[in-house]
Amino acid sequence: MPSQPLWRATLCALGLILASGCTPTVQVAAPSEPITINLNVKIKHEILVKVDREIDSMLDENSELF
Repeated sequence: MPSQPLWRATLCALGLILASGCTPTVQVAAPSEPITINLNVKIKHEILVKVDREIDSMLDENSELF
């Protein structure tokens, strides 16, 4: 068996070589498709508010319905 310091140095060198292969990498790339933002929520909200106001005015005019 080799001497203790040589064995320890070899083991540390081997560990560093193996650990260097596991370093994380970050890649920044442009997407292949354009980014789309769906605005249907806002449009639906505006429609619901408009319908809600119309219903309120109808109920005010015809309060005997309910």
